[in-house]
Amino acid sequence: MAVKKIIVVMGATGAQGGGLARAIAADPRGEFTARAVTRKVDSDPARALAAAGIEVVLADTDNPATLDQAFAGAHGAFCVTNFWEHFSAEREQAQARNLAEAAQRAGTRHVVWSTLEDTRRWVPLADTRMPTLQGKYKVPHFDSKGEADDFFRSLGVPTTFLLTAFYWDNFIHFGLGPKRGPDGTLAITFPLDGAKLPGIAAEDIGKCAYGVFKRGAELIGKTVGIAGGHPTGAEMAAGLTRALGEPVRFQSVPPEVYRGFGFPGADDLGNMFQFKRDFNDYYCGVRDIGFSRSLNPALEGFDAWAERNASRIPRG
Repeated sequence: MAVKKIIVVMGATGAQGGGLARAIAADPRGEFTARAVTRKVDSDPARALAAAGIEVVLADTDNPATLDQAFAGAHGAFCVTNFWEHFSAEREQAQARNLAEAAQRAGTRHVVWSTLEDTRRWVPLADTRMPTLQGKYKVPHFDSKGEADDFFRSLGVPTTFLLTAFYWDNFIHFGLGPKRGPDGTLAITFPLDGAKLPGIAAEDIGKCAYGVFKRGAELIGKTVGIAGGHPTGAEMAAGLTRALGEPVRFQSVPPEVYRGFGFPGADDLGNMFQFKRDFNDYYCGVRDIGFSRSLNPALEGFDAWAERNASRIPRG
């Protein structure tokens, strides 16, 4: 039996990395095996991965020495950072640089870097249509990842740049689910007007990343975008209405109103939605559903996702 190629999976106990680790494990005849990397090897998610027969190792994106151990002998690596853990674009940049340097030192043959657009290419800092945040960003959790693309390029790391999309799981875990208004009716609220919002089930990001690794050299050096669907706010409300069995309406608010909602990261998300709304043709165009399905034939649309997860979606 041929020795399987190791794919280092960063963030393996999180949404994206966990999906990839499980996708690799679910394909026992495939050419890859997952090495799941986490800071918390004793956590329940890490134990679940180990119980599924996946190698689990300890490493920390803030500690380059631990990354060298994790990347040793690996063919590929899935690199991802979590801005929402600390809300610091600077720290996210440092983590991305550590990942790129670890991959370069290890001679990794194929990296998939989970990234997003640097929105400053479309909305320069001097543009007053949206406020500048953290001193030098428009959408910090986008811009920091987009800027970090250059770490991988400048080091010559063979990389596929994977543009992800809005997690539909945010309706469950991120506090963006339907809320009851004064009249008791549920509503979802985004500053989108009639624009489409490319989105995806978090698990499908990992499955798509697995498809990228299987395509190999064909996608090295390329930027590819993924999405499970491009629903409007009204279409998502309709899908939630069907799944939850009670009316859910969509209400659009101006970005400046959304930025003022006061929850942590509201200003960042307000700018993000404004970027997606104002540059909707570009944003949808780069996240091709057909291409995403070619990577992941089991790709799930929004209505199917909502129906499957209806019992998990809070009704605030």
